[in-house]
Amino acid sequence: MTILNASGCLDALTAPEVARSLDAFVTKTVTPLVRVGNAPVRIAETDHGMLNSIGLANPGIDRFLAEHLPRLAELGVPIWVSVGGFSAADYADLCARLGERPEIAVLELNVSCPNVAEPAESAAEIVRAARAETSKPLYAKLSPAVPDVGAVASAAAGAGADGLTLVNTIRGLVLDERTLRPVLSTAAGGYSGPALRPIALAAVLAAYRASGLPIVGVGGVETGRHALEFIVCGASAVALGTVLFTDPGAPERVRAELAAEAAALGLANPLDARGIALTGGLDSLPRLTKYVN
Repeated sequence: MTILNASGCLDALTAPEVARSLDAFVTKTVTPLVRVGNAPVRIAETDHGMLNSIGLANPGIDRFLAEHLPRLAELGVPIWVSVGGFSAADYADLCARLGERPEIAVLELNVSCPNVAEPAESAAEIVRAARAETSKPLYAKLSPAVPDVGAVASAAAGAGADGLTLVNTIRGLVLDERTLRPVLSTAAGGYSGPALRPIALAAVLAAYRASGLPIVGVGGVETGRHALEFIVCGASAVALGTVLFTDPGAPERVRAELAAEAAALGLANPLDARGIALTGGLDSLPRLTKYVN
C-alpha cells in the first residue's frame, strides 16, 4: 500500500526525514513560468480543517529542473511531479520536458486547482495533450466539484491517464470574527481537512466504478482506518495532506494503523479490500465472515 503526501502539503527539502518516510514524494505544482502566488493572507484555519489560497507559487520549470529536482532525487524515494498550466499546450510542453528526466517516476496533472484560473480545455483534453508528449505514467488530479466525477474520470482514462488522484480541495470561505470580512485575500480558497473526507470517499467510489484505474485517495486522511475506507471505495494508494502540518510522523503511524486494521479483518494485504464498497462490503469476502458480529 503506497502512502504519499498531497501536493503542496510538505516541503521535502526542509523536512527530508518526513519525505523519506513516504513511499513516494509529490512536489508542489510546477508551472511554465515563476509564480509568486496570491497576496497574503493565504492560509486560514477553520473549525474542521483549513483554507488555502497559495495560488500555485513555484519557481517555474527552468529553476525546478536545474535546482530543485536534483536535490529531490537525493531523497531516495520515487518523485511524482505535480504539473500545472493554463492551457492544454502548457501541460503538453511541461510533460515533454519533465518526461526526459529519469529522476521522475510519475507526472500528476493538476487540472483542478481552485485558486487560479482554470484552463479552457477539459481534463480529458489536457490528459490527451500530455499523453502525446511523454511515456511517463500520468495521473490526473480531479475536483469533486463537478456534476459527474465518474464521467470526468472515465474521460480521463479514455484520453490516456494511467491513474487518478481524488480529490483536490473544494472552494470555501471563512470570515474574520471581528470584522466579518473574508480572511483570505482572495476571499475564497481551497478547503481541506477532515470535513473533506466524505466528499472524497464519494468521488473515489464514483471514479473507481467508472474507470477502474489506480486511484490515489486524498482528503482528510488522518488514521489507518481512514486509509482503509479509501481502499474500500476503490483507492489503491492514499495521500496525506493537512495532517502533515500537525503530525510529521503521520506516514509511519498511518502505515502501522492500516496494517493493524487489515490484520483485524483477517487480510494479509489491505488492498485485498479494494473496491468492496461496490460489492457488498465485508459480506463480499467470505473469509471475513468470522470477524463480523
